[in-house]
Amino acid sequence: MAGIVGVHGIGKYDYYLNAGNSASGAAEAMRLKWDRYLHVALGGEPRPYFTEVAYFSHLLRDRAPEQGPKAFAAMGADAHHVLAEWARQRGWGEHVTGALRTFTGWLLTRLDARSAAFAGLFAPEVAAYLTDAVRRERVRQAVAATIRRNRPRVVVAHSLGSVVAYEALWSDPALEVDLLLTLGSPLGMRNVVFERLLPAPINGRGGRPPGVRRWVNIADKDDIAAIPPDLCDSFTGVDVEELVNLDWIDFHTAEKYLGCPALDPHLRPFLV
Repeated sequence: MAGIVGVHGIGKYDYYLNAGNSASGAAEAMRLKWDRYLHVALGGEPRPYFTEVAYFSHLLRDRAPEQGPKAFAAMGADAHHVLAEWARQRGWGEHVTGALRTFTGWLLTRLDARSAAFAGLFAPEVAAYLTDAVRRERVRQAVAATIRRNRPRVVVAHSLGSVVAYEALWSDPALEVDLLLTLGSPLGMRNVVFERLLPAPINGRGGRPPGVRRWVNIADKDDIAAIPPDLCDSFTGVDVEELVNLDWIDFHTAEKYLGCPALDPHLRPFLV
């Protein structure tokens, strides 16, 4: 079977702690889980699919994230900006004025528990990646090194991991893969991610990394991170877009995306 490398999304620092502050241990624990999740979509006998999951959460954070209201109180200005723009694009507070902290505090009182928990992880990690040049370079290099080491035919990137994988693949044209599969991607999120991508979009359009032969994007219709769910309006070179209906509660988890039947026809050609 052709090698598959995974690139994880937000909120995975607990893997690092549970592995005794070991990035390699965290990556292996995640690989085993992702194999189980993908088996749901592909069926047959259980088998290893991923050669490695590129782990980077410990490079974005220095400690475990705060939970609940403390997460919002601990946010820096960049994270508050990400949260406010994300909320605006969700249709919450379209005319955001005044102090960001005041607005995000107001927002906290109006989000359901699951959305609030997501926002408390999403905003700080997206902000850390996009605004801290040192962390961004370390994360991007770690993901590029994983792809380079494994030489996979397929890269499966979830959530924020799709942003990192996109930039990592652009950073080194020698990194070649047959398929880039992005799941629940915020790559097209305006005023948060899209305009800050490296390389920067040209004339309002990003493009498929030069070493990628085929790009498939899959997003749940209710995914509050995949805004917009389709990428074709923002990027050239997206070969297939699929809008799916995963779960009205777990609309962004790697487990639901990797277990989605929509993955089967795209990954099946790489299985032997």
